Amino acid sequence: MSRLPDGRLAQYWHGGATDGVPVFFLHGCPDTRHAAYAGDAAARRAGVRLIAVNRPGYGLSDVCASTHLSVADDVAAVADLLGIERYAVLGMSIGGPYALACAVRHPGRVTAVGVVASPAVVPELDPPYLRDDLGPDQQGFFTRLAGLTPDEAVELMRPDFESYVDQLNPGDPDDAALARRFLAQLDPRDAELTTRGGPTIDGRILGSDSAIAAAVREALANSDGYLRDAAISFRGWDFRPEQIECRTFLWYGALDANASIRNGRWLAERIPHATLVIREQTTHLAVLHDHWDDILTALTAGN
Repeated sequence: MSRLPDGRLAQYWHGGATDGVPVFFLHGCPDTRHAAYAGDAAARRAGVRLIAVNRPGYGLSDVCASTHLSVADDVAAVADLLGIERYAVLGMSIGGPYALACAVRHPGRVTAVGVVASPAVVPELDPPYLRDDLGPDQQGFFTRLAGLTPDEAVELMRPDFESYVDQLNPGDPDDAALARRFLAQLDPRDAELTTRGGPTIDGRILGSDSAIAAAVREALANSDGYLRDAAISFRGWDFRPEQIECRTFLWYGALDANASIRNGRWLAERIPHATLVIREQTTHLAVLHDHWDDILTALTAGN
């Protein structure tokens, strides 16, 4: 935990190589710093110091009316507190636009940016939806969402999200039952990745029921994190990807239902010198989980 310059608390985790090349990880939605735990071993192998900061409203990070650029400033502030001047950024899913914002907001500090299975500027896609499996009602919802203010979007989404949280019941003390409910909502291949065994991090074995339950509880302890993410992610952003100057890598999965590869192609056409990699036979979480080593190596090459 750290205090940001404006007094807010920011919760974060850091792992990998203690003296390694810094890479800040921007998690998905709803998710937290726990999503970076699976990269700890790869970070050690790659000589990377991996740091994951909970955005406002997630875990113990204080709520605020955040934007992509304000989150970029939060990352820079945590870097200052840790004595880090230059760093790469890696964004997973909804975290991708935040990673891109870091590169635009702090071009003198961000050395490279990686985007994994993330949305582009959704209203500018053709068709204007991040997924390819939406029915007419869902398409209409995203169209409406893009035209609302963030506060209006939050209130539109609140009832359904709070119903989802109630059904998942993160307050259930039974780790195994909570983990089962969470895994049941994932693509079976992503569920298998989530339960893959790993080292002990923060006192829990990665992939165990207790580790999965802890991640779910932290992600859903407060509705504000998810609702703010969703309110600003599917509308026009407060920056332009064309402004990015550093090396940029875009990784997408051909079987990813959450973020069509159209998103990656749209970004690749607009970000100067971007490298687009499409992983065949790869689902949403696998784009990151199966390729941590390659991703971290690419982001830190030359450092």
